[in-house]
Order: sequence, then C-alpha cells, then structure tokens
Amino acid sequence: MLIGAHVGDDDPLNEAEARGAEVVQVFLADPKSWKAATPHPQAEPLRAAGVQLFVHSPYVINVASTNNRIRIPSRKLLLSHAEAAAASGAAGLVVHGGHARKGEPEDVGIENWRKLFGRQHAEGGFPVPVLVENTAGGDGALARRFDVLARLWDAIGEYEPGFCLDTCHAFAAGEDLGDVVDRVRSITGRIDLVHLNSSRDPFGSSRDRHANIGDGTIDPELLVSVCSAANAPVVVETPSEGQAEDIAFLRGRLGAG
Repeated sequence: MLIGAHVGDDDPLNEAEARGAEVVQVFLADPKSWKAATPHPQAEPLRAAGVQLFVHSPYVINVASTNNRIRIPSRKLLLSHAEAAAASGAAGLVVHGGHARKGEPEDVGIENWRKLFGRQHAEGGFPVPVLVENTAGGDGALARRFDVLARLWDAIGEYEPGFCLDTCHAFAAGEDLGDVVDRVRSITGRIDLVHLNSSRDPFGSSRDRHANIGDGTIDPELLVSVCSAANAPVVVETPSEGQAEDIAFLRGRLGAG
C-alpha cells in the first residue's frame, strides 16, 4: 500500500522526500480557475524516483450542472486535465461528483454524467482513469449520499470510472466509516484511491474542513481501519505541517512502505 500526500505543485519531488511520501497528488493549474492544464514539469523525475502521481481536477468543474455555461466548459476542462495528467504519467484524475442546480432533480445531473462518459467513450475514452470523489455537502450533490451515488453508478458504471473515497467527506455527509469500504464497493465495485483526512467538525456536519489525523474528530484507529480495508493508495490532504506525522502514523499502524 502506497502512502503519501497532496503536496504543492511547484516541487512535489522534494516535498515527497520531506514527508516520506511514496505517492503524491497535485493540481496542474489553479484549482479555483478555468485555466487549461499542462503536463507537470517534474513528471519524469517523479517517475524516476518511483513516486506515484495522482492529479486533482479544479474545484470549478461541475459536469452535472444543468447550466450550459458551467457544464460545457466543465467537460472541456476535465478533458484538458485528463490529457495533461496522462502526459504526466498520472495513475488517475480525481474529480468531484458535482451537483444539479438547486430545486432540480438529481436525475438530471446523473444524466449529464452519463452523457459525458458516453460521448468520451465514443471518442476512445479518457486517456487516464477518471476517479469520481464523494463529497461532503451541497444541494443536489450526486456523490454525498450513497443512495444517490448508487443511482449515479447505475448510469455510468458501464464505462468503468474509478472511485476516490474521502473519509472526511463521508464523515461530514453522515456516512458511518465503520463499514464505509464495504458499502462503497457494493456500489462501485472498486476503490482506486483513499483521501485519508480527519475532520475539524462533528459527524454529519456537511462541512469539508480537513484536520490532521490526531487533531480531528474522527477516531484515528477508525481511519486506519478504512485504509486497511480499502487496500488502495492513500493520500492525506491534511494541513501540510502535520503531513509527515500523518504518513508515519499510518505506515507504522499498517506496516506499509
């Protein structure tokens, strides 16, 4: 099991070494902008060092939106980041599940996801695995409640998307972490990446505020249990000053590395 962290985009190799990370996640552009992505300049050094790479897509992407001025640019931006991630040798591109507009049925957003994968499949598919990530809150969210996630997977599962499980998001959404891995796998059939984050807020808060493992409201042993059961690469997206300690704790408890 590889364990690592989301690190700064400028020098991920040195940041990986400083944290003892075997895997890193980065952005390829400002995550709050609509800027197209370019391959990471350290892609080859990361490969040479044996550090696995994941890319997180920008937060602005919402392919489920019923607003054409959001959905259509989102599709284009997602493909741009998928192409740049593939050129960087990434193992996957993480994208949030998105949401339909307030007051509109979730089925509309689900259909937009199906159209995205269907159209891309007709053109040969995405050049890198696209990992849909569960989210913490938001009206019309498609990957917050697992009953809605199941409906989403019924629509897109034939295209074999990947899945990224975020522990803070699931906790904030009111999902029991005790059996979360089994429940996710019963829906998606897979977990390709774990975002291992504690939470600054109580269970069911719908707030996406990450905390380091020993500082948050989630029992650290429960987080270890999720990692062990998922048996997938683990990326901590916790505050950077405590990431090395988070990685060391997980590695010590899981015997990884």
